[in-house]
Order: sequence, then structure tokens, then C-alpha cells
Amino acid sequence: MTERTIKTVNPFTETDLASYDLMSDEQMFDAVKSCHAAFEDWRLKPVEDRAAIIARIGEELTARKEEFAQLMTAEVGKLIGDSRDEIDLCAGICAWTAKQGPEVLADEHRSLQDGRQGIITYSPIGVIYGIQPWNFPAYQAVRYTIANLMAGNGVLLKHAANCTGSGLMLREVYEAAGLPKNLFTVLTIDHDQSDKLIANDLVRGVTMTGSAKGGSVIGKQAGEHLKKAVLELGSNDAYLVLEDADLDVAIKTCVAGRIYNNGETCVNAKRFVVTDAVYDDFVKGYIDAMSQVTTGDPTSDGTGLGPMARDDLRQTLHQQVLDSVDKGASIACGGNLPDGKGYFYPATVLTDVAPGQPAYDEELFGPVASVIRARDDEDAMRIANDSRFGLGGGIFSKDEGRAVDLARKYFDTGMVFINHFNLATPEMPFGGVKDSGFGREHGGFGMLEFVNAKAIAVAA
Repeated sequence: MTERTIKTVNPFTETDLASYDLMSDEQMFDAVKSCHAAFEDWRLKPVEDRAAIIARIGEELTARKEEFAQLMTAEVGKLIGDSRDEIDLCAGICAWTAKQGPEVLADEHRSLQDGRQGIITYSPIGVIYGIQPWNFPAYQAVRYTIANLMAGNGVLLKHAANCTGSGLMLREVYEAAGLPKNLFTVLTIDHDQSDKLIANDLVRGVTMTGSAKGGSVIGKQAGEHLKKAVLELGSNDAYLVLEDADLDVAIKTCVAGRIYNNGETCVNAKRFVVTDAVYDDFVKGYIDAMSQVTTGDPTSDGTGLGPMARDDLRQTLHQQVLDSVDKGASIACGGNLPDGKGYFYPATVLTDVAPGQPAYDEELFGPVASVIRARDDEDAMRIANDSRFGLGGGIFSKDEGRAVDLARKYFDTGMVFINHFNLATPEMPFGGVKDSGFGREHGGFGMLEFVNAKAIAVAA
């Protein structure tokens, strides 16, 4: 193996899966030119024609669901049920986009004050470059590519190295559904090459999902070249358990929200802010439930928690736990680095969590829950907003109207889930505030991020 090769590894068996040659700079720039050439034709197709192909992409994803799900589980350790759910979500995004896209992108007509007639048309701008992580190998790429293809753009994908196979399979799916060749291009390149790509004149926009640190770098690079960026970054989402919460619902949901996708999700429930009136009962039930979550083979339907995607990620998570304990947190369950094969980490609950600890201040990207005591409902909301992040969050309360009012007026985050946990919905915008990034995807918003809202005025 050479330095110019990507190798994928199964995190459950720790065995090699495949290797892929990295592109040369010349190959990379040729790929960008080919994508741009495909865009020149695609942008002129009626939106209805684009929508028809996007609908077929969703159908092709469904047809290859089991094959794709098995590959994702092999590459990143996702539970096989979560992988199947991911493909279903991707197919749903395609179906919704195909149905609603023509309406979202339709021209707007306005009568101007001086009697002229105004037309606002949403024109595609060119090739959009996406840098995506490994935790949702299909969804992270589908989320931005489908919206931009619907808008008439071409798209490039630099996927995380450890799910390279999933990126290439997605290209197969798109082209099998009738998408013109090269319009969706998967680039096997390294970080240095990525920097050169952002500077390329044919790249008109950059979208990235990842850490706040990585987003800061990509945002700076895009800004230096006066290119718009959409950044969907990490978070330490707070879920509030208010004084009138249904504790059975809260406990069950907070377990699922913390360990879904092996806890490796930007919008997972991570900090659990519990009011003093119900704290003891919640913590007892939550620890009991998390203690019963067992790790195992991610390809088996009955497994509760699979391995983390890479050993370095597991080591980082464990160090955050140890640092939090050194600064006063207590391990209520889990918290040990297991022996044996596979990059496993147990479902873990930390209590006595306070500012200054990684469990309070940082994103713990794995199955570790931070439980924080609040005096009352008002204090719980203060703690929830006491974060540099702001992607998602939740509120548990039997008073739904009040919970919605709190979410609307006070929760400083991009998404709020009332009495449930959710990841993403095609109909609703997805994105955050503060260090969780900027820009929106889904709900039609993603189709309008990288278009030229062109104003055309016709004389009276």
C-alpha cells in the first residue's frame, strides 16, 4: 500500500475491506471540468425533467436498500436497522424533492411600484463541492446533492475516507436512475487537494458537514475565494426534562436519542438537563435503562449498540470521559474501555456534570450521556442555551403549548423536538446556529442555498 491509497476497515472485525487509489491533481481538475460540462446541459433541462430523474433515484435506492445498508454497516459499524432506516430516509428525501421541487423553484411574479413587472427566477450557479463525514454515508451525501441537482447544479463529493465505498455506490445508484454521467462526481482526494479544489474557478459553492473546528477552516477557505458556504457542524444538544414531564416517555426517548447510530450523530441528544423536582426519579430510571444496552454484532437485528467507526474516535471519547471525571463528573454506568476486537464503547452516563468539563462544554461523539441538574424549568432553559453550539434540542413536558412557546421564544437552536427525538425530516429545515454552523437544508431551503435569485424587470 502507498501513501496515495485509501483503505477502508470494518470497525467490528478490524479487518480490511477495500482500498482505493487517490486521484492525482490532474485527474481531480479533469473531473471538475467534466462535472461542469454536464452541468451546462443539466441546468437547461426543465425542472419537471430533473424531478423525474430524482424520483427514480429514490426508487433505485429502495431497490438496492439491503445491499447499500450492508455496505454502510461494514464500513462504519452502524446497526443494520439504522442503515436500512437511513436508506428509507434518503428515498423519502428524493420523493419529497421531486414532488415539491418544481413549486419551490418556480418563478415569482411581482408588480412593482412604478408599474413595471418583476420576475424573480432561481438560476443554478454551477458546480457545488460537498465535504461529508462518515456517520451517515448515504444520507449526508444525499442531503445536499439531491437539493442541488433539483436546483440544476452539478455536484462534487469528497466523502470521508472510511466510507469511500458508500460514496461510489451512491454514484452507481444515481447513474442507474438516469442521472447524466459526471453530474455527480465522487472525488478520492486528500485534504491538501481539497484546498486546491475550493480555489478552483469552476467550483461555485462549498457545503460541509463535520466538526466546528473543521467548519472554521473550510469556511475561511471559501471566504478567501468569495464563495458561499453552507456549514452543518457539531453540537451538544440539550434535552430538557421539565417538572411536569412524563418520565416514562422522557427516559425511553433519551436513551434512544443518545445511542441512536451508536451515538455518533451531530443532532443526537447529548446533554440531559433535568429539573430538581424530577431529577432523582429520572436519573434512576435512565441509568437502569442505559445499563441494559449491550454492544454486539451490528449486522444482527437484536444488537443494542454497535462499534464506533474508528479506534481514534473511541480513544478521543474515552479521554473526554476521563477528563470530565478529573474535573468532578461521576460515572454512573459504563465509562470503561473494553478489551477485545471491535471499536466498542459502552453506553455511559455521567452525572455531576458542570461547566468546565468536556461533558458539559464539548460534543461527545459517541454513546455517552451528560446529566445536568437544574433548579427549575427556567434554570433548565438557561443551561440548555449555555453552549457555544445550537443545532438541535428537545423539551419533555405534558403542557405541549407551553413547551412550544419555550421552543419558539427561548431555545437558541436550529431545531427543537417536543416529547420525542428525531434526526431529520424532508419537509422541515435542517441546520443550526452559533458554532453549529449556518445555512439550511431540507424543507425546500436547501434548493435555494446555491442559486442565483435573479431579478428581471420588464418596462411598463
